[in-house]
Amino acid sequence: MKRAGPSQRQLRVAEEIRHVLAGIFSRGGFRDPALAGAQITVTEVRMSPDLRHATVFFSRLGRSDAAALLPALEHAHAYLRAQIAQALRLRFAPDLHFEPDTSLDYAMEIDSLLRSPTVARDLDRH
Repeated sequence: MKRAGPSQRQLRVAEEIRHVLAGIFSRGGFRDPALAGAQITVTEVRMSPDLRHATVFFSRLGRSDAAALLPALEHAHAYLRAQIAQALRLRFAPDLHFEPDTSLDYAMEIDSLLRSPTVARDLDRH
């Protein structure tokens, strides 16, 4: 059985949450020193079908140690959730789950592999 993708409502709410969080992170003003100076980019938000859970994928601008921010983000969870509830008209403010976005690191790794002399030689043969 083929699994259906996210509904239009899930996509719309996820994008609204991404926008709200991006604004919060760009303004800064966190009391936690780990978050105060961090340049966090929210790359994607995925909503559960019931809209009660949001998985927030994030990265750090110019750095690959996004996972180091997980404890600080979990600590700021209640504040971020309250900000989302205030900004959006939802029946429930979703529970936020943070995940470092490693897609850019993976793409850079694949690119460097494709540029390696061994792979380039193999590609030239075909």
